[in-house]
Amino acid sequence: MKTRDNGLLRLIAIFKLVKAIALIAVGVGALHWLHDGSAADSITHLMAKVGFAPGGRYLDHFLARMVNLPPKDFRELGIGSFVYAGLFLTEGIGLWLRKHWAEWFTAIITGSLVPLEIFEIHHHPTVAKVIVLLLNVAIVGYLIVRIRKERSEPDGGSPTHAQVRA
Repeated sequence: MKTRDNGLLRLIAIFKLVKAIALIAVGVGALHWLHDGSAADSITHLMAKVGFAPGGRYLDHFLARMVNLPPKDFRELGIGSFVYAGLFLTEGIGLWLRKHWAEWFTAIITGSLVPLEIFEIHHHPTVAKVIVLLLNVAIVGYLIVRIRKERSEPDGGSPTHAQVRA
C-alpha cells in the first residue's frame, strides 16, 4: 500500500478515536449526573466555561430537557455511550495498527450505522449531523475500495484464486 493510503487510514483511525473519547466523556457525565442528581447545575457550569451564555435560548432548551429526564435515561445514555465508545476504540486502534480485519470491521459497523444517521437527520436535521454522515459514507467507500484493491493485488493482499490452486 502507498504511504498516502496509510495516511488516510491513520486519519480515519484518529477520527474514530476522537469519537470514542467524546463518547466516554458523555458516558462518564451521564453516570455522574445519575448519581449526583445535579445535571442542570453541572451542565450550566460546563456550558459557561465553553462560552455559552447562561440564559441563552439553546442552553435553556437543553437544560429543560435534561432536568426532566428520568434516571433510567441517564443510565441508558451512559451505558450506550460506553458500548459505542468500545466499538470506536476497536476500530480506531485496529486501523492505527493497520490490521486488515479492522478495515472490514470498520466498513461493516460504519456502514450499518448510516441508515440510523439518515433517519436521525430526517427527524432532527443539523449541519453537524450531515457532515458526520458524509464523512462516514466516504470512510465506508474508501475502505471498500481499499479492501477490494488489496484483494486483487497478488503481492499485498490475500492470495488470488490462481495462486491458491498453484
